[in-house]
Amino acid sequence: MKNIFEFAEAFFQLTDVDDKLALTHQAWHTYTTGDLTFSSDQPVLPIDQVIFPGRPELLAPRQMPRRKLTTPDGVAAFFHAIAHVEFVAIYLAWDILYRFRGMPEQFYRDWLRVADEEAQHFALIRAHLRAMQLDYGDLPAHSGLWDHAKDTADDLPGRLAMVPRCMEARGLDVTPALIEKFRVRGDNASVAILTRILTDEVGHVELGSYWFKFVCQQRGFDAEAKYRELIDQYYVGGKPKGPFNRELRKMAGFSDAELDWLEC
Repeated sequence: MKNIFEFAEAFFQLTDVDDKLALTHQAWHTYTTGDLTFSSDQPVLPIDQVIFPGRPELLAPRQMPRRKLTTPDGVAAFFHAIAHVEFVAIYLAWDILYRFRGMPEQFYRDWLRVADEEAQHFALIRAHLRAMQLDYGDLPAHSGLWDHAKDTADDLPGRLAMVPRCMEARGLDVTPALIEKFRVRGDNASVAILTRILTDEVGHVELGSYWFKFVCQQRGFDAEAKYRELIDQYYVGGKPKGPFNRELRKMAGFSDAELDWLEC
């Protein structure tokens, strides 16, 4: 296999977690050796035909049990939840490059790199879970993340606004405080994993900002106004609630005007 869209479609049809990780890394390796191609005249698979593994059980966010970081079970459940976020993030990176055609080749290279990095994140967290005698799929996970992909399956600006520039950007707000909690507890392994994820996620959100502005310019939209419009359209509840990490969000391509609007 040499074509990026064939890799993506194969990823979506696999049922085994390890096979999905291996294929993602294989695709990135194929790109680094200069063998990957980026053209296709094949139809795009409908998003409702994307396959997820049979585990974990997916629940609505309101049905998820509440656990605290003050207990070992709570810590394990927290990292299981993060593992699920990172696993779905692999899907989201593959889906954006697969579903939206006619973009510059760099668009596809960028999101393939994101898919590979998200797969690395997942593997780190999965190893951490196994050290706690737990594996991915042993606990339920929430079903909401992929809903944003389904909602924006035909809307590239909407996808960029809702996934990297909303849901992933939330990690920039909350992860620094989580890192500090684990640092205070002396949990250096958790600190190292979360710090690695945070560092990469700044770059992922920055890519989302770059390509959102690119698409807006291409289509004649004012990017800041379009961002407000799309968040109003797709985000349940109007817009995200703060506090927001202005420093990291500005590093990731948010403007002061966007941050002022989010905070008002």
